[in-house]
Amino acid sequence: MNNIFQLFIDNILQTSLLEFFAVVFGLLSVWYSRKVNILVYPTGIVSVLIYVYICFKAGLYADMGINGVYFVMSVFGWYNWTRKIQDETLVKITFLSLKGHLFAVGVVVVSFFMLSYVLTHFTDSTVPYIDSFTTAVFIVGMWLMAVKKVENWLYWIVGDIICMPMFFYKGLAFTSFQYFVFLILAVMGFISWRKVIKNA
Repeated sequence: MNNIFQLFIDNILQTSLLEFFAVVFGLLSVWYSRKVNILVYPTGIVSVLIYVYICFKAGLYADMGINGVYFVMSVFGWYNWTRKIQDETLVKITFLSLKGHLFAVGVVVVSFFMLSYVLTHFTDSTVPYIDSFTTAVFIVGMWLMAVKKVENWLYWIVGDIICMPMFFYKGLAFTSFQYFVFLILAVMGFISWRKVIKNA
């Protein structure tokens, strides 16, 4: 246990300034998302663009790709959240339908198999299956957040739990810690968004 703690401290001390800024903006993004604040998108865009570079250097190619997808989805989400008619926001927070759940799970499964095939056959990734699964889960989480579905937080929670040990294993301890904070914020976000619907 002491060795693990010491490794964590050593990795924190070796954290690059770039990773530090990526983590800070990533945390701000999740915080604003929990508050249903439009600043979730500009802060998130800064974070994901930095992580494209970080993940490439770490050999986390699927995570590099997901950050590229995050960028595109962030632009879409930014537009979608700000659409209004007569000062009335068009996209409201709602629960996912049964059909929506089935579609979301289907996207995760198909994305996982496609990504894992690419990573195992065309890259030198050391964690192809874990990387592929978290990427597939986060793709769906990002899409559900863009359309303001409460269940987006459940996908973030699952992905965050898996990402913590993965990033620690890859020597990105500060990013691993970020996912621990993400996990806490995701649970809070799920509770907050449910309350919004109940209050409405």
